[in-house]
Amino acid sequence: MKSTTFAATLLFSSLSISFPLAAPGKGGVYTDPAKVDADYAIQGEYVGTVEGDKAGGQVIALGDGKFDLVGYPGGLPGDGWDGNKENRIKGTGATVDGVTTLKCERGMTVTIKDGKMTVREGDKEIGSLERVVRESPTLGARPPLGAVVLFDGKRHGADLWKGGRVTEDGLLMEGCTSKQTFGDFKIHLEFRTPYKPKARGQGRGNSGFYAHGRYEVQILDSFGLEGEHNECGGIYSTKAPLVNMCYPPLQWQTYDFDFTAARFKDGKKVKDAHVTIHHNGVLIHDKTVCDHATTAAPMKEGPEPGPVYFQDHGNPVRFRNVWVVPK
Repeated sequence: MKSTTFAATLLFSSLSISFPLAAPGKGGVYTDPAKVDADYAIQGEYVGTVEGDKAGGQVIALGDGKFDLVGYPGGLPGDGWDGNKENRIKGTGATVDGVTTLKCERGMTVTIKDGKMTVREGDKEIGSLERVVRESPTLGARPPLGAVVLFDGKRHGADLWKGGRVTEDGLLMEGCTSKQTFGDFKIHLEFRTPYKPKARGQGRGNSGFYAHGRYEVQILDSFGLEGEHNECGGIYSTKAPLVNMCYPPLQWQTYDFDFTAARFKDGKKVKDAHVTIHHNGVLIHDKTVCDHATTAAPMKEGPEPGPVYFQDHGNPVRFRNVWVVPK
């Protein structure tokens, strides 16, 4: 499919999905997917065909019925798109009188009505996409024999964490450090960012996972963004992810790490730490070198084992199903 044709394919749809509505909390923050605004049902990921070719789209809510769009030829990130940022199509629009209309690059128009994303080039309908909700293939992964379960919401709660707090519905809150420390390890964790449609950039669901309390992999609502080092999946101040695999806010996501600690001899570092990471089941770092403790790390580089640390950056990010396999 031509990129000009594709541009039109990806824009929008009005959904038949029903969500209970609720006034946002302080600062326009939603933490319960059962209590959201009307825009939440429009925001999300879309898959369909345009002139016979597969296409994907990500619709980002900006508050007050306004939206951005990023379209991907071939399918969504991690599911068909080739990773070429130059072939993406961007658009913007709003909901007026119950109909969402977006204008995008190259003169394409998309309307959203009755759960269908209709794409037009001029007066000609050239395709449609449907809203989908993807789920990580490692969501709910069970800890293997020999794993250290740090949080399961049942047997293990806040007691294994310094500063540990648990919500009424059994989720681990941000701002805690594991009491146990580790050397080389593998870790599985699941996280959920809040829905903050009027927030932007680093204010939109910010936290972070620090391996050894030294090396941060960013946690942020970076849905539909560029995929930079300071966005979700990035190793902060070090390297951007291979692909931005961030799901929409209030959807559960997974990180699966294989971490090898730095090596020291006679008090001097002789080999950097490195990490391989899968985000929502997709490889985003392949033995990426971590040559320094990242910004705001609570621990300096050193030979000692380190904890699991979930940063408190003033946003209600939630965690569950956290377990470590020491290597």
